[in-house]
Formats: sequence, C-alpha cells, structure tokens
Amino acid sequence: MKRWPDKKIAVFPGTFDPFTVGHMSLVERGLDLFDEIIIAIGINEAKHHCFTLDHRIEMLETLFRDNARIQVTAYNGLTVDAARQYNARFILRGIRSVADFEYEKTIADVNRQLSGIETVLLFTEPRYAHISSTIVRELIKYGQDVQQLLPAGMTLPQQNK
Repeated sequence: MKRWPDKKIAVFPGTFDPFTVGHMSLVERGLDLFDEIIIAIGINEAKHHCFTLDHRIEMLETLFRDNARIQVTAYNGLTVDAARQYNARFILRGIRSVADFEYEKTIADVNRQLSGIETVLLFTEPRYAHISSTIVRELIKYGQDVQQLLPAGMTLPQQNK
C-alpha cells in the first residue's frame, strides 16, 4: 500500500485564462477539504490564450497573496506528474454539467490508475454553472465588462493583442 504524507495537498489544474468566480468558489470550498491547494496552470503551447502565462500567474499570486495555504505554479505535461512534484495526493476539479462529469470521470480513472492520486470532483454552485473562461474570453474580446464574473479584487492586466 502506498504511503502518503499526512498533509492533504490538492492540485487544482487548469488554464485559468482567466480565473473566474466559479474557480474561486471551488478553491474556497476546497480549503475546507485540504490543508493546501496548488493552483497549477497547465502550459499548452498549441492553445491561443487571451492572457500570457506570466499575466495569469501574476493575477493568481496577487489574488491569493494573503493565503499561505495556496500556491500558484505552472506546469507542462501530465497533471499527475505535477501532483507528484508537490506531494499532492488529490486533484481538485469542478463539474458544471453531465458532459463535464463524463469527461472528468474518464480522466480521474486514468490518473488514479497511473498514480494512485484521487480526483475530488466538486459540483459548481448553480449560480456559477453558466460561467466558463471561454465565455469570459469571448466577452472580453468584444469589449464587455466582465468584472462580475471575476473574483472580487481581481483585475485583468492589459489584454494581449
């Protein structure tokens, strides 16, 4: 049987382009379950991002600067490898819909088989179920105010052109 560290550490992976109120809700609720959460920004060079990796890291570090239980990092490769690097025994994910569940279950099963790391799925609060980074990026693209879709105190850096 695999021996895990006593500290309950979870990796919360995503592109977070940008980090929304839905993401914030998952982190806040996750802090009730875990001792520490590593917000891990996945690097995917093939994807076009609204904000650079540095801007996303800066936004999250600023947002969580007063919470020692949260770290922000970036990673390239498999999420389970990032989790192992931080001695995390959990991956935290959110689900908005049945379609999300099917996808997340498959990934969770593979991750558990590869590493023994468990995925904890939290259902998105109904008031945030319609919010996604994709929708927020689209609204930003067309000059709409998205502040109500972002965590309080978070401001977006100048958008990349």
